[in-house]
Amino acid sequence: MSINMKSTRPYVMTARAEAVAQTRERILRAAITRTDRLPLSLVSLADIAADAGVSVQTVLRQFGSRDGVIDAGIELALGDIAEELHAPQSDVPGAIAVVIDHHEARGDIALLLLGQETSDPHAARITEKGRAMHRTWVESVFTPQLGDLTGSKREEMIDMLVIATDVYTWKILRRDRGLSRKVVERRMLRLVESVLKEWTS
Repeated sequence: MSINMKSTRPYVMTARAEAVAQTRERILRAAITRTDRLPLSLVSLADIAADAGVSVQTVLRQFGSRDGVIDAGIELALGDIAEELHAPQSDVPGAIAVVIDHHEARGDIALLLLGQETSDPHAARITEKGRAMHRTWVESVFTPQLGDLTGSKREEMIDMLVIATDVYTWKILRRDRGLSRKVVERRMLRLVESVLKEWTS
């Protein structure tokens, strides 16, 4: 019985490519999990490799260096966050619920990174992108409320909405004050509604 090599080769190549992609994803998830718990300066290639169940050489073959895997992990995590923050327009309570969910899941991680941004360039890159992402989210979600505002008035309103929904606002209420998630959500909603009422009345 003969084997048709032409028909089996694409399958073998596809299976190999899938295996490589799965290994790459596992390495990146290991890197993200490490940086969620520890300062970036304490995250080593050896730790990432061990968590992913691969060798250091496999990590280097995939990403070239420690900086390479950290950078790729940052991009993957930011993509995850963008999906988590998806919220409908014209539903202010729904938008606040979404951002509270995000802060509950990632707020402490964000605060850990913010504490490193002056000393670690990777942390600075993550926090800079995070701030830009949050501002873009505010502009997108509250587009109906922003209406035809332009110039400095629009920028001021966006600034106020960014502050009202920021991770530091969540921290003050949730961590410093020790309030429940439900109470924090209600107070953040009041803040946002106050800003919107001032600018749309």
